[in-house]
Amino acid sequence: MRLGELLQGVTDTGFADREIKSICSNSKQVTSGCLFVCIKGEHFDGHSAAAKAVEEGAVCVVCEHDLGLPEQVVVPDSRRAYGIICGNWFGNPARDMTMIGVTGTNGKTTVTTLIKHILTEQGCKVGLIGTIRNEIGSKTLSTGKTTPDHYELQELFARMKAAGCTHVVMEVSSHALDQYRLGATPFAVGVFTNFTQDHLDYHKTMEAYFEAKCRLFEMTKSAVINLDDPKGRELLSRISCKTLTCGSGGGEDLSAIDIDCKPSGVQFTLLSDGERYPVSFAMPGRFSVDNALCAIGALKLLGVPMERIIAGVKSSHGVKGRCEVIPTGRDFTVLCDYAHSPDGLENVLPAVKSYTTGRLITVFGCGGDRDKLKRPLMGAAAARHSDYLVVTSDNPRTEDPDAIISDILPGIAGSSTAYTVITDRRAAIAAALKMAKAGDVIVLAGKGHEDYQVLGTKKVHFDEREVVAELLREL
Repeated sequence: MRLGELLQGVTDTGFADREIKSICSNSKQVTSGCLFVCIKGEHFDGHSAAAKAVEEGAVCVVCEHDLGLPEQVVVPDSRRAYGIICGNWFGNPARDMTMIGVTGTNGKTTVTTLIKHILTEQGCKVGLIGTIRNEIGSKTLSTGKTTPDHYELQELFARMKAAGCTHVVMEVSSHALDQYRLGATPFAVGVFTNFTQDHLDYHKTMEAYFEAKCRLFEMTKSAVINLDDPKGRELLSRISCKTLTCGSGGGEDLSAIDIDCKPSGVQFTLLSDGERYPVSFAMPGRFSVDNALCAIGALKLLGVPMERIIAGVKSSHGVKGRCEVIPTGRDFTVLCDYAHSPDGLENVLPAVKSYTTGRLITVFGCGGDRDKLKRPLMGAAAARHSDYLVVTSDNPRTEDPDAIISDILPGIAGSSTAYTVITDRRAAIAAALKMAKAGDVIVLAGKGHEDYQVLGTKKVHFDEREVVAELLREL
């Protein structure tokens, strides 16, 4: 591809006719004839490798300041430029599909999964990009980050287009938005689920975290905004695209009334355009109402008839690792859920508590090398809504698991909720199972869909469904 074609939407250059054989931002991937984009990362600045990249055959370098190289393109933000360049390299495949992006602290996986399910029922071939997995129609792909990096994302779009996907629904993380991984991807619909504390290890402040979320709506033709979240109203006042609001406060474009939360899921009446629709969604918890409304709103903006949307919500069976019941064959219940933030626990635990006839026993920890400020907040949230706590390890990564637990415990201090500390997560689950009695519900919080633990820098297989089954055989 010619350099001028790659730089469309980025800048003009006097040597646009240069032939480019590949593109990269990793200095280890430099090959003869490539375009090397200098990106300043957390641990390494690509600008420092630019001269060597040229020596190794890079035709041109994209950088943020003059490096004194014969063929360089200076841009204000190389991350933003790289996102656009990657799109150009793959022929901007997203432009030929209907793109739906979902952002928010919680609920992204449920909303995207529900949207894909209903679009598929309408006969569409849908690509999905998210935390649990990526999908091209019925084909499942492994995933690393919630939103892939610049090159991998555009490559995935290209694969989806080639496979005949007409729609793509994706979780859009705040990291991806802050790093401009989406490039110039055009979104037909953007969805805002909610906003609570998370990722402050990266964003540093709640203000910066929210600003990152807002970037999605600079790229969307229309937006669905959850007004049950206070930040939803702030977002609504800031954006200029077409909007559809949802919530249960009254006066939204989509309003939920007569809400009934049961162990089997939620039921409510939907008010839309003067009509009333009975809605049933097989995921328990009050937060499931907001998630359903967000998905319904996106599909309504896409032109799917409301009767078909409601039928699709009813036929959905929920999402792996989101209030998922792990079979036990016993007189108590075990749920696993991905709740890994204070708000996640505040959403899940009261919902479970509302239908628990015995005790609510919560097994949880906090991830290492992540936002430390949320640890005592998670401890407080768990203590507030549980009858007994087992504080344990999550994904400690390179931190000492016991040190992480020490950060959690101040949030429990002063609470009347009994607790024990068992650092080994398998042993913690075993202890919860041994103490469970008839009518009790055990919530295994934090892992959800994950089938591993990150110990140090390695992923070690750890599937809580398997662990529970193995431990129950031993009891």
